[in-house]
Amino acid sequence: MRRRGRGERTPLNAEINVVSLIDVMMLLMIIFMITAPMMTGGVDVSLPRAEARPLNAKSSLVISITSDGRIFADEVSLSLSEFRGTIRGLAAEAGRQGVYLRADRRADYGRVVEVLAIMRAAGIGNIGLVTEPEEISR
Repeated sequence: MRRRGRGERTPLNAEINVVSLIDVMMLLMIIFMITAPMMTGGVDVSLPRAEARPLNAKSSLVISITSDGRIFADEVSLSLSEFRGTIRGLAAEAGRQGVYLRADRRADYGRVVEVLAIMRAAGIGNIGLVTEPEEISR
């Protein structure tokens, strides 16, 4: 081996060590895989199944009715009287294209009709009923 002289430069090493980058990437992937299911929000309801085309409800108000009759506007729990008083203001918020109603399949039919009647009385004409896609059996 030859020794370097006083004014000689060391040769450049243009290799990138990607092993540490792969470790960081794998760690981030595991973190995202664990936290992604927790990020899906909303009220837990068991929707009825029906044959329908999917809708995009990202900017719309979602009203949920649970199996025990509780009412949620997006994720905020409301009593029936609170819902009656605030639905007009909630639906009039900027960016609301319509209102979607998610009712649990075991929810009381009378409660669902009551909520629909309150929304219609508040002047909401564009109400969508949310369902799960029907499973095709072969």
